[in-house]
Amino acid sequence: MNVLAVTANADAPFLTQQVDALEQRGVSVTTMSVAGEVSADTARSPLDYVRTVPRVLREAGPEYDLVHAHYGLTAPAALAQLRLPVVLSLWGSDVHGPTAPVSKLCAPLCAEVVVMSAEMGAALGRDCTVIPDGVDLERFRPEPRSRARETVGWADDEYHVLFPYPPARTVKNYPRAKRVVDAVSSRVDRPVRLQTISGVDHDAVATYFNAADALLLTSDSEGSPNSVKEAMACNVPVVSLAVGDVPERLAGVDPSVVARSDRELVDGLVGILERGERSNGREAAHEVSIDRTAERMLAVYERATGKRVPTRVPRVPAKR
Repeated sequence: MNVLAVTANADAPFLTQQVDALEQRGVSVTTMSVAGEVSADTARSPLDYVRTVPRVLREAGPEYDLVHAHYGLTAPAALAQLRLPVVLSLWGSDVHGPTAPVSKLCAPLCAEVVVMSAEMGAALGRDCTVIPDGVDLERFRPEPRSRARETVGWADDEYHVLFPYPPARTVKNYPRAKRVVDAVSSRVDRPVRLQTISGVDHDAVATYFNAADALLLTSDSEGSPNSVKEAMACNVPVVSLAVGDVPERLAGVDPSVVARSDRELVDGLVGILERGERSNGREAAHEVSIDRTAERMLAVYERATGKRVPTRVPRVPAKR
């Protein structure tokens, strides 16, 4: 099967991991990035998405079986070609944010629509296939906390709460995270540091997770936050608002807390820091491993095209 993937973020680790897993299963993926440049301070303009339309029209020839549009604003360009079925994957902000009308307009025209949580499907107002982004269980795995802290340079006699996003990302609500950690600091027996990370190579991110006492998620909205699944894979406790599929992911994970107010966030984080234990999250993370989510995406492709892909045995990573 040959797939043309149109995306606004070709370098996103969850996307490149998904593509690799699908290619191991017999899918050939050609990735086309939306026109224009993007950085931490600059977003793509509507014109960049418009400029992508003729590029898709030129590229989407008979050698492809389908077009996979990643993110709602790429759907118009994918649908502009009339030859191939379109699979649309929505990421969260394109359902809950200002671009939601584009997603809702395009979704009925697509052969298949994939969302990361049932909540997103309900907001979209139509039947969808729920497939959270997969987590790489080889990359994100438990390691000793003290060793991880030595590697990243964090003091071993302090509590470290991880907020793995740039503070400037408004939807992640850094001010709320800081407010919670400030309140927690007055109730525990040692200093509490709110640690933010950005611009870190993805291969090194797992070390920061393992160095932390807990992950704190205070986002205004989410689909299926990768940070929660990555923390689970490292057995790091999570304290999170009830956004996206977090309540489902953390069901049965202990210690971890799903909160609905600042008070519950503070009380939950205090309890986890005082317990000082790792969670059992890795067991639950197997449900959203890259292998499992890739198999489910392959089934979506097969439904959209009516074409079966011969079964292949995925490559087994070398033991480390």
